[in-house]
Amino acid sequence: MKKAVILYCSFTGNTEKVAKAIDEGLKEGGMETTLMRFQEAEEIDYFDYDLVCVGAPSYNWSVPQPVNEYLKKKFNYYKSIGKIVPNSPRVGKKALVFCTYSGPHTGIDEAIPTGLYMGQFFDHMGFDVLDKWYILSEFIGSEEMSTRGRMGDIRGLPTEQDLKDLKEKAKNMVLENFC
Repeated sequence: MKKAVILYCSFTGNTEKVAKAIDEGLKEGGMETTLMRFQEAEEIDYFDYDLVCVGAPSYNWSVPQPVNEYLKKKFNYYKSIGKIVPNSPRVGKKALVFCTYSGPHTGIDEAIPTGLYMGQFFDHMGFDVLDKWYILSEFIGSEEMSTRGRMGDIRGLPTEQDLKDLKEKAKNMVLENFC
């Protein structure tokens, strides 16, 4: 059975909801999964998994500082043991990046740099980044940012239907890439 790990950072619950939906979808697709927060994943070896999923909210068009520190620490470790080499040869492993965002100022453009940044860590290790998913989410704690931003009224996002759709998307990703 193929194995996946889903690592996420969530301060308000939005990214956690998405991570759980992805976890459920991967399981339905036939993968054995491990779901954990970045803070719990210090000892995780990415290379033990067929698929590594990483998710975080976009803060000022970047990852939150704890996620950045985690990714850099892992990157430097893999570089020190020779797993990161010029030309980033493919190693037969895959990654999925997901990012929750509110985009009150410029919409999804605030999230895209976050997804691209997280994906680069895996591309440098030779992982094939299957996709980058951007999930519009309520700006928890600010009605103004959740109702008057470029994305309009985003209160209550992601909805149960959004999460159901993500679950199905994750399941299909397994069926298309691992079966």
